[in-house]
Amino acid sequence: MATNTPIYTQSKIHQYKLALWVGIGSIIMMFGAFTSAYIVRRAAGNWFEFKLPDIFFFNTIVILLSSVTLHLSYQGFKKGNEKQYKGLLIATFLLGILFIVLQYQGWKAMDAMGATFTINPSSSFIYVISGLHAAHILGGLGALSMAMLHAFILPYKPTPRRKLRFELVVQYWHFVDLLWIYLIVFFTLQS
Repeated sequence: MATNTPIYTQSKIHQYKLALWVGIGSIIMMFGAFTSAYIVRRAAGNWFEFKLPDIFFFNTIVILLSSVTLHLSYQGFKKGNEKQYKGLLIATFLLGILFIVLQYQGWKAMDAMGATFTINPSSSFIYVISGLHAAHILGGLGALSMAMLHAFILPYKPTPRRKLRFELVVQYWHFVDLLWIYLIVFFTLQS
């Protein structure tokens, strides 16, 4: 007589990828809460209207370009093109730093137009939300630093373990890039 006992199999997703995606899920919830609070607070009135400085839109191009360079670096890693892998990894890191510098310049431009951190909740929200995003970019730069250490210190060998580590960095970086796209679109539609 056959039993209907379920057969359990091992999950196809690696435990590190699962942990990364759980972390990404919590980041999505946090930014969803902040943008929801922005909408609710804006509806309450006493809202300072101002145009987002153009440097934030230029910054968007920089972050998108960094995703392209990291993707091409990963392709070079998988295909055995060590020069492409290492060169574009450095380019991605430098673009990430440029993003942070431009973010700071955007905050200075907001301050210069009178949209200071303390003047009104409208500008405070933008400083806080974009600042939290910048903190996540800094985390990504830390991960890129480790990827560069592996690229330049260890002999080039695309083992499954190194491929997994690099995939985690790539997935996180693409996520923070997409998160910025969401935020810039959100801020643009709300102004």
